[in-house]
Amino acid sequence: MKQRTPVVVNILIIIGLLIVFYYLFVQSYAFLGSPYFWGTVVIAGILAYIHNAIGDLIENNKFKKLSPEEKAAYLAEKKIPFFKRMYAAAFKKQSDTEEKDILIDHGFDGIMELDNQLPKWWVGLFYFGTAFCIVYIAAYAFTDFAHPLSEYEKEYKEQMASIAIYEASQPPVTIETAKYSADNIAEGKELFKTNCASCHKEDGSGGIGPNLTDNYWINQPEKTLFKNVFHMDWNGSPTNPAMRAFGKNGEVSGAEIEKIAAYVYHINQELPPVTPAQGGAAPQGTEAHWEKE
Repeated sequence: MKQRTPVVVNILIIIGLLIVFYYLFVQSYAFLGSPYFWGTVVIAGILAYIHNAIGDLIENNKFKKLSPEEKAAYLAEKKIPFFKRMYAAAFKKQSDTEEKDILIDHGFDGIMELDNQLPKWWVGLFYFGTAFCIVYIAAYAFTDFAHPLSEYEKEYKEQMASIAIYEASQPPVTIETAKYSADNIAEGKELFKTNCASCHKEDGSGGIGPNLTDNYWINQPEKTLFKNVFHMDWNGSPTNPAMRAFGKNGEVSGAEIEKIAAYVYHINQELPPVTPAQGGAAPQGTEAHWEKE
């Protein structure tokens, strides 16, 4: 008579399987705080105890039918701890007599084959993997689980919501609070490409609009270069309607203009100017004498 798995081990296996299957559909571990999950665990635990009690009745009935020698062997095996017994069963080697009973009567080159049973842990993993595969494919085919577009939409909405919360909790950037930071140059470059490159080129050397890399400026309402760029991007040019008020019109935010101004400051003050000989636009306006930031 075979030994049975302890009910505690069965419950641990059931909880592990429930966590796997819940995660398949919820896609997060938030269900661990849900009363529905723990209710399922309690119900599964009760069913496991009922199953174990029925097994005890069947085991007792079978035990009564054993011979005294079989009863002694069964009780001796029962004293061995479960995991030790499992380990021994996984690496058990048959005796010569047992090998003779499972020897297959064909061989090749002197090599004989035994009709061994697969280890229980291997068979269990195989059946678990098969069941998991069926559930996974069904979930992928008929639900949003693991669907890349659905996951992208969900993460995109979460990111936009977090951005909205951040912007709502942070004061808006104005010309008074804006400050130059080298950390903003990279993002400012991308924003410049999107909003300004059509007139000033990507490197700021000018085309339809003036060259932003030299020291000649048509409009100089501010005393520092960084503030001047912020002012023009927010309010637009009073002499050129093509240079519209991006900030006032709501096309870009104050935080974005702060980054654009950082990029323009970088290409004007920290990089050599792009001269007309190098493809830059000719100087326009008057020479500026900016105060230091």
